[in-house]
Amino acid sequence: MTTVTLITGDGIGPEIAEAAKRCIDATGADIKWELAEAGVDIMAKTGTPLPQATIDSLRKNGIGLKAPITTPVGTGFRSINVFLRQELELYACLRPCKSYKGVRSRYENIDLVIVRENTEDLYAGIEFEKGKDDTAELINWLNKHSKRQIGNDAGISIKPISVKATQKIVRFAFEYARKYKREKVTSVHKANIMKYTDGLWLETSRQVAKNYPDIEFEDRIVDNMCMQLIQKPELYDVLVLPNLYGDILSDLCAGLVGGLGVAPGANIGDKGAIFEATHGSAPKYAGQNKVNPCALILSGVLMLRHLEKIKEADKLEKAVADVIAEGKYVTYDMKPDRDDPTAVGTSEMADAIIKRIEN
Repeated sequence: MTTVTLITGDGIGPEIAEAAKRCIDATGADIKWELAEAGVDIMAKTGTPLPQATIDSLRKNGIGLKAPITTPVGTGFRSINVFLRQELELYACLRPCKSYKGVRSRYENIDLVIVRENTEDLYAGIEFEKGKDDTAELINWLNKHSKRQIGNDAGISIKPISVKATQKIVRFAFEYARKYKREKVTSVHKANIMKYTDGLWLETSRQVAKNYPDIEFEDRIVDNMCMQLIQKPELYDVLVLPNLYGDILSDLCAGLVGGLGVAPGANIGDKGAIFEATHGSAPKYAGQNKVNPCALILSGVLMLRHLEKIKEADKLEKAVADVIAEGKYVTYDMKPDRDDPTAVGTSEMADAIIKRIEN
């Protein structure tokens, strides 16, 4: 039996967490769930949106399934999600984007995987606020050492890209491609402009790629990559990107397959992993049994594969795909008309998926 920390989140989180839990249990995956809390709801009780008990549970179990969490304003947390990734050293963000028959989209047969570096780049959080003394000191130093002069009214963000972190994430992308029989890895960058950060990323990607001669490697400049994905997404397979580009392109690719409602995600490190829906907590729908649970259920599919429970993962994904394709027992957002009175609720869609699993 595998013990998994289930973070129920807030907003719609508890509803879709329960739906995902029931669907995963129906596969016979033999999961023991350890419930944990985070977000605005628990903050009223504990004074923090991320209790130490939740972090301790994740560290102990090494595997978590996380429903959406709202980061409260004024708590000192820039983002609970980012904090968890940094605290648990989850350096790889994995976001598959796959077409499912029955989901409205302008595209068909999309099957892309975004691999995003989680720890560096502009999201490292190294920022200097306009008007502060340390910012003025940094600006003075930069103006002495650069031809480009920065005004005193500027805020500054630092963009670190290291060889070590780039090697780890590119290696992760190739290992993922090899394990799941993917044919190509594309490294995405802006090395034509940022020669010492993205340039390092590109050169390191090329060096790592030499160790994987069985997998095709190429690179694309990020703006061109966006156009390529819209024009001919069928040419691409696994994309590996620095933090900021990965964040942006993962949403772009989710758009190709119909939106965040069918976009699972995972954050993976050497000592653990957290699986999560990529959408937010949608507090206005909390408690209404209305929202689509598929993103978190499909994140459960990723979790089962990570745990080498392949049969159970395949069974769950097929059940989700079958229910979506039939189009009868789906939530309002998956109907051709969002006001369709035949739309079912979160729990009822989970029931339909479970029925498919059991049959």
